[in-house]
Amino acid sequence: MKTKVLLDTDIGTDIDDAVCLAYLLANPQCDLLGITTVTGEPEKRAMLASAVCTAAGRTVPIYPGSARPLMVAQQQTVAQQAVALGAWRHETRFPEGKAVAFLRDTIRRHPHEVVLLCIAPLTNIGVLFAQDPEIPSLLKGLVMMCGLFTRRIPGYAPREWNAMGDPDPSMIVSRAPVPLHRSIGLDVTTSVAMSAEEFRQRFTHPFFAPVRDFAEVWFKDWPGTTFHDPLAAATIFDDSLCTYQRGTVTVEMDSESMRGQTHWKAGDVSSPHEIAVGVDPGRFFAHYFSVFA
Repeated sequence: MKTKVLLDTDIGTDIDDAVCLAYLLANPQCDLLGITTVTGEPEKRAMLASAVCTAAGRTVPIYPGSARPLMVAQQQTVAQQAVALGAWRHETRFPEGKAVAFLRDTIRRHPHEVVLLCIAPLTNIGVLFAQDPEIPSLLKGLVMMCGLFTRRIPGYAPREWNAMGDPDPSMIVSRAPVPLHRSIGLDVTTSVAMSAEEFRQRFTHPFFAPVRDFAEVWFKDWPGTTFHDPLAAATIFDDSLCTYQRGTVTVEMDSESMRGQTHWKAGDVSSPHEIAVGVDPGRFFAHYFSVFA
């Protein structure tokens, strides 16, 4: 049986979103029901998602979501990789203002069957859970690339981007009663990285054609990429890639300068959340590229 997945993404800034989408499209175990986009220029982000889907020969429903956080200023205003769209076929018109309704209707149509994969600030998801409080309990699982839990990462801020990008929805989502509430945090994802040169050598599958172009936009400012989002996606299909711990995640809301910081308290099997505490990088990369064989 394929696993039904809904993807919420801010594809178009960091290249790992497109790398994640290509993986989902190629994975024979994945039934990708739809894609919603979020943060600045969500329509352009939808076009980028469409280009990857088109290159893979797939038609997937795509809905642009919220361009702005609920209560704070948008810090990610531009979909930088959209400058490379001209070389790739893609849709240019999408349903307006219907992303949250699409998520709600799809989950209700498949109760207890859908894994909601969130690899972006949680604006769309927070609104969904606030508008329809029953939705979390109707999910099979919620898997997020979100948070920073067990240790600080040199060179990174103490707040992870997806959690801090819109703190209020992050808090809403952290309190949602989901059967599987899993976070893959920055303290684990930074262990799976690749240089730009290795990326160019390994990303040769036809599904990667637009992804390679989008990556070159990213590589103008960064020497490589970290597989934050693909790791979160891969754990849906192979639990053995990471080790996990149960406990409770809370989101800082009181300190204005630290809003969106995630806090972790270890617990037991009855605790509401599950975080990754370790990863086997070699096993992850073998799994990732195996779906393209």
